[in-house]
Amino acid sequence: MNRSVPEDPFGTVMQNHFLKLNSKIHALCQYPDTAAQTERLLQKGWEKCVCLDMNQFYFGLLTEDERERVEKLEPFDEFEEWHQKCSHYFILTASKGSLTSQAVLTLPRETPVPLIRPDLEGLPVAVRLMAEAPHVEAVGMASSLLEPGVVLLTGGCGRRGRNTAATLLIREHTAWRYATVDPEGEKGVRTYHSMTSVPGWGAVILGGRTSPLNPIDDILRVIYQTDPFDPKNMLISMEKMVCTGAAPKPRWRHTATLLSHGDRNYLFVFGGRTEREPVLGDAHFLSLEDQHWTDVPLEGCTPEPRHSHSACAYGRGLVIFGGLGREGVPLGDVILLKPTCTGFCWERLHVYPALVPRYSHSAHVVGENLVVVGGVWLQADGVPGVAVINLTTRVSVEVSLDTSSVPWPLMLHSFCTELLDSDGAEMVLIGGGGNCFSFGTHLNSHPVILDLRPVLQNMAHFDHPVKTPLET
Repeated sequence: MNRSVPEDPFGTVMQNHFLKLNSKIHALCQYPDTAAQTERLLQKGWEKCVCLDMNQFYFGLLTEDERERVEKLEPFDEFEEWHQKCSHYFILTASKGSLTSQAVLTLPRETPVPLIRPDLEGLPVAVRLMAEAPHVEAVGMASSLLEPGVVLLTGGCGRRGRNTAATLLIREHTAWRYATVDPEGEKGVRTYHSMTSVPGWGAVILGGRTSPLNPIDDILRVIYQTDPFDPKNMLISMEKMVCTGAAPKPRWRHTATLLSHGDRNYLFVFGGRTEREPVLGDAHFLSLEDQHWTDVPLEGCTPEPRHSHSACAYGRGLVIFGGLGREGVPLGDVILLKPTCTGFCWERLHVYPALVPRYSHSAHVVGENLVVVGGVWLQADGVPGVAVINLTTRVSVEVSLDTSSVPWPLMLHSFCTELLDSDGAEMVLIGGGGNCFSFGTHLNSHPVILDLRPVLQNMAHFDHPVKTPLET
């Protein structure tokens, strides 16, 4: 379930750290959030109290110049853990008498966003462990569903450093097994890259990094086939693609989506970041037939630059959601890329209610629904669960996750997801977690399964278009 801040996965890891030191944080039970801390001081006789978590302080009170100075001190790419840690610390001022007129801290202006639509309140999405789940611990991996029941994982970073081999997760009846498939290893040393499945052709691995100062510029083609001597196994090979044309800058935390236009298949690359540029907003098309970076006409208003967003194929185009924007603040916009006679056109989709902005999530299109899982947000308590947007009616809903069957804190950022069946009712979540700084590293130890049936069935009841405030 969505929990208050002290009990969310990061808060649980933090509290466990202090428990191991025999230094329990006793005040958390009585004063779990900024509202409780504010009331605590007012009840003690102070006339005015302002309490901000450190995300509010950093983005609301520090100047842009100061934030830019701090962010340039050293290479940094652990945004998720930084924002989550800041949500667990606060700064408070209390005053009385003449001092109440001298504002030391001011509350930032924030527009409250509804988290759970009343129609679906009390309908959490169930999370369960995989049957005989394999041990998979890493962040920054990429995944691809090669065929039903076969998931390929590449790259990422675990407790022993960067992964040097690709891994297959293979579903056999009700159980899963995994196998290492790339003994050469070096081709898989990267994090925050993309791997895009191309049916009948293989998959494409693009970008990533080995460190925040070292992006990877090569592109790999993954070729796979069933082992003729052992039908239970798959033969995987990776070969470097030699592409012509004006290649995009090497990047990571981008998206790469398979699109078709006319008789050509394209890999559409959008956003990401480089060692020098904190966000990118450029778009590129790689023609897979001739392995050539080509220009395809793009019309409409280009989306704001971002990284750690999602992009899913939809209706001969794609849909982009969220990400971390230019100011280092999460985005909550929904952008369609729709085909035209000559190319594609950008179009902003207004949904209602508006979703809480987030990044480092995962997303899939199931029918007419965009299903968004996990991520990191700043404007709400707890952690994101599942958001569903009906792309036809433009109705959106947020529902929580029931993680009671998972025996460890389930951190849903820097992770991978794949749909397991044709109707999109089940989704596997693989990897995720992060370096929680002085509190230690927490990695999800096993894949888990989401059962999306209840929320998708209830979304079908919202079959009428909703007018947004901009249209009324």
